[in-house]
Amino acid sequence: MNDRSQPMRALAARVLQSVENGQSLTQCLPPTLNQLAPNERPELQAICYGTCRWFHRLDDELNQRLKKPLRKQDRVVHHLMLVALFQLRYSQQATYAVLNETVEACRALGKPNLTGLVNGVLRSAERDGAPEPTNDAARFSHPQWMVEKLRHNWPDDWSTILAANNAQAPMTLRVNALRFSREDYLGHLAEAGIPGQATEFAPHGIQLETPVPVDHLPWFADGAVSVQDEAAQLCTTLLDLAPGQRVLDACAAPGGKTCAILEACGELDEVVAIDESAERLPRVQENLDRLDLRATLQQADAAAIDQWWDGQPFDRILLDVPCSASGVIRRHPDIKLLRRESDIVPLASIQLGLLDAMWQILRPGGRLVYATCSVFPQENHRIIQRFLKQQATAMLLEPDAPWGRDMTAGRQLLPNPDSHDGFFYAVLEKPHL
Repeated sequence: MNDRSQPMRALAARVLQSVENGQSLTQCLPPTLNQLAPNERPELQAICYGTCRWFHRLDDELNQRLKKPLRKQDRVVHHLMLVALFQLRYSQQATYAVLNETVEACRALGKPNLTGLVNGVLRSAERDGAPEPTNDAARFSHPQWMVEKLRHNWPDDWSTILAANNAQAPMTLRVNALRFSREDYLGHLAEAGIPGQATEFAPHGIQLETPVPVDHLPWFADGAVSVQDEAAQLCTTLLDLAPGQRVLDACAAPGGKTCAILEACGELDEVVAIDESAERLPRVQENLDRLDLRATLQQADAAAIDQWWDGQPFDRILLDVPCSASGVIRRHPDIKLLRRESDIVPLASIQLGLLDAMWQILRPGGRLVYATCSVFPQENHRIIQRFLKQQATAMLLEPDAPWGRDMTAGRQLLPNPDSHDGFFYAVLEKPHL
């Protein structure tokens, strides 16, 4: 039932204000979507994601058009105008509808005194077209620090990375190998009128030509496939899984890689999945239930092994560490608003601490795969280099992989607008005693 009392643009403005105040879209958007009828939800989601994607460019334009900034208590109207500018610049919405309905949304937000300003700004935006960006943050629609960091870290690729971040990510599936071959499932998709093709690197991946609701996918509810980017699927190709192994997925939520591990080898002794967030673990269980898979779930800080580890070492550990998520911005454009440059050093400290802890519970002869969805070397191969200096006996394995770039201590995938996200992997082996 649709019980909303505010226009959609007003709802979007409030969501954006929550993002600017530090909440992710994953946190603040679902409660707002629940206020809408199911057929209206995709539109609100598209508005919020699109405005975050182009936030820095739209914000630059709006600031050029405002004679002075709005008062803090009127900030929601600033976000409302960003929503309208997004629709004017990047959507197929009729101009008159954007102008008229945004003015109405301003009233609905309890700011009738600002309707004249909103109307004037949007009419001039429609009349004059988009102005030239005043800086690189606006030009590339990323925070300035991120533009500079990418330019420094990737002097030959930075502009390509920024462009890929601003593109719409494709929808990629992971076929449940316990149920179907990829070829068979491609045939079922074709019968359902859903064009797709095999991914280049992930052995069970299918990239759809056009995204579709998951309930349109054949046997999705019965566990035939999961939605997972190609780069994230590669973890199972590096773990060298075999029957009888005890496997740990540290930092497991929302569970995509836990499920991929179980699908990749059906005769593992045990898969333990831990995550620090009690709120996110139910999502892991939901994914396991849909796929009819079993794992041992624990809510814990992976680094605090004395609080959760049972003393039995693991043959394989997947350590997908908390990171800047700079490689998945196209899927989570709110990262541009949420992440700060000052986050990177503390994250690197957490990453190295997790690596040290996991090494203690890895069986001699065992393998650890370190993973991030980051493109910043500070979180990736430099962490591995630091760890190798501390653990002189640790062996770095260079996988014979046709993907990514050899960073001498791991492999880096940069975001590709036509396929995978940005990701980093390194494979470490613990020598026998």
